[in-house]
Amino acid sequence: MGALLIAFVVIAVVFFFLILFVIGQYNQLVTLRNRFKNAFSQIDVQLKRRYDLIPNLVETAKGYLKHESSTLEAVIQARNAAQSAGGRAAANPGDPQAMRELGGAEAGLSGALSRLMVVAEAYPDLKANQNMMQLTEELTSTENKVAFARQAYNDSVMTYNTKRELFPTNLIAGLFQFLAAELFQVDSAEERQAPKVSFT
Repeated sequence: MGALLIAFVVIAVVFFFLILFVIGQYNQLVTLRNRFKNAFSQIDVQLKRRYDLIPNLVETAKGYLKHESSTLEAVIQARNAAQSAGGRAAANPGDPQAMRELGGAEAGLSGALSRLMVVAEAYPDLKANQNMMQLTEELTSTENKVAFARQAYNDSVMTYNTKRELFPTNLIAGLFQFLAAELFQVDSAEERQAPKVSFT
């Protein structure tokens, strides 16, 4: 009877430590998932600021670029598409499809803004407009903040994805449906460049 009791105690102790290990790994995965979601919310704040600046920029340029209405409309359409994709990504930053759509929409917006700035270069009065200069400066600052926030988000995603792939945490990640998170990245070299908005 004594040997059976000792075996039962040993099994109970092993089971107890196994449960503690699973709880610890689960909690680490939750913490890392919450970190990358918080990091995305920092991107979201900067993207919303960017989306709010763009209509003001287009409105300022509209008076000078009367013959360039297609360029202005393209910027607004790209802004609306990016804002919509941003809303879907903000609802679930762990959704790979939403993050890919956001990356594509942001690339389209950057391209449209770049075309607007190229067109604006041909209008000296617009370049000298104080409101336009201030808006482009704010947009440039926001672009830099988006880049820093994106880097922090990608670092958080990398830490989370690495943790969920390591053994034995991968067993717990699979058991509790901790899915891989998608990096927020741009696909082509020309999309990687932030729009040039300087009128100096």
